[in-house]
Amino acid sequence: MFARAAVLLADGFEEIEAITPVDVLRRAGVETLLVGLAGPRAKGSRGVWCQADVELAGLEGDFDLLALPGGMPGAANIAGSAAARSLAEAQLRSGRLVAAICAAPAVALAPWGLLKGRRATCYPGMETGFPPDCQFSPDRVVVDGNLVTSRGPGTALEFALRLAGLLAGRETADQLAKDMLAG
Repeated sequence: MFARAAVLLADGFEEIEAITPVDVLRRAGVETLLVGLAGPRAKGSRGVWCQADVELAGLEGDFDLLALPGGMPGAANIAGSAAARSLAEAQLRSGRLVAAICAAPAVALAPWGLLKGRRATCYPGMETGFPPDCQFSPDRVVVDGNLVTSRGPGTALEFALRLAGLLAGRETADQLAKDMLAG
């Protein structure tokens, strides 16, 4: 059985943080969908338009991974979506992966109550939005059970490779890193 991943796209998303995981996961053989939060297209924080594979309202089936890119106001737009929150809560409850990078852990996951009692990271300085019982880590990528967080655009490839390792196996992720001349 192949792994499935969904990457949310909201206007103002950080392009590197959305597209890098999609690219790496697809290279790893993971069925990966770009999911439009508010329509079939989303405009990134640097003006790059992306076409979604499906809109959130039409998303069907279970996913092994739900990924939330950062970027502003992209992360805030995700945070304001009741449907995105519900999906993230269901993912974590079911033991499936939720991954968030840059602003998304602090702007979306923290207000939704999904960082309570967890270890996580985010873009430098945004950890002030973490709940008191969340252990902030300065590590570039943090895995705490079924929650994966990362710092920002410069950590997007490490983040993506870690996700590939979790979904397709460490050997696959290591081979991808070698083939991509990463590290």
